Amino acid sequence: MNIDLNADLAEGYGPWRMGDDTALLDVLSSANLACGFHAGDPLIMQRTVELAMARGVDIGAHVGFPDRQGFGRRVMQIDITELAAIVTYQLGALDGICRARGARMTHMSFHGALGNMVAADHALAAALVRAVATFDPKLILLTSASRAMEAAAHDCGLRAATTFLADRAYDDDGLLVSRKLAGSVIHDRAHVLERVKRILRQGNVVTHSGNTLAMRPASILLHGDTDGAVDLARAIREEVVASGACIVPISRQGCR
Repeated sequence: MNIDLNADLAEGYGPWRMGDDTALLDVLSSANLACGFHAGDPLIMQRTVELAMARGVDIGAHVGFPDRQGFGRRVMQIDITELAAIVTYQLGALDGICRARGARMTHMSFHGALGNMVAADHALAAALVRAVATFDPKLILLTSASRAMEAAAHDCGLRAATTFLADRAYDDDGLLVSRKLAGSVIHDRAHVLERVKRILRQGNVVTHSGNTLAMRPASILLHGDTDGAVDLARAIREEVVASGACIVPISRQGCR
């Protein structure tokens, strides 16, 4: 079994830093970089690209709402045509930095509130995934379990890879539970590791309601903006290796 270890990086702004990207990049096989809208700025993006390149880590765009103050976690009512342009703008920003440094952008994912909306809305997914495919049909769409996203990727001819969020609760349809609900974010280290072990060995996750949901992800997402994130990421990597899985970036594995 091949599995990618992934995290959202470059989420600082100016002198402010969010998480220890340098340490995380020693654990990861791919990274999603904020593109300046929910977080990030050109210099942070450039530095993170250079760090990823030095470690052979895949680089992808992490696209969100234009909401720095809310870290992209607030729902914004924006016309679909404008949202598609916002997606293209962010992809272009990171792609330009990658090209200038001799790197290649391999994948993209949607961040925060935008990601939750796209995963649940077939019409929105169709429009925004089409924007991604128009920009670069070779990009891999990294997404949480979502029928809307999977259908949109299929219709646009994009490869899609499912990612498992080890510290986030799922509903019975495979969508992420709202952060407003108790238990939506899992802080207990032992519980997170148990979920990783279960997904790797049994191919399922226990949902927020207590049911069992089948899931065979190509990637595990490690959040880098929480307390103890680097140590937890290392423990998850150890669990993956102990399970007999090989850590392989999504660009070098058959996506599911």
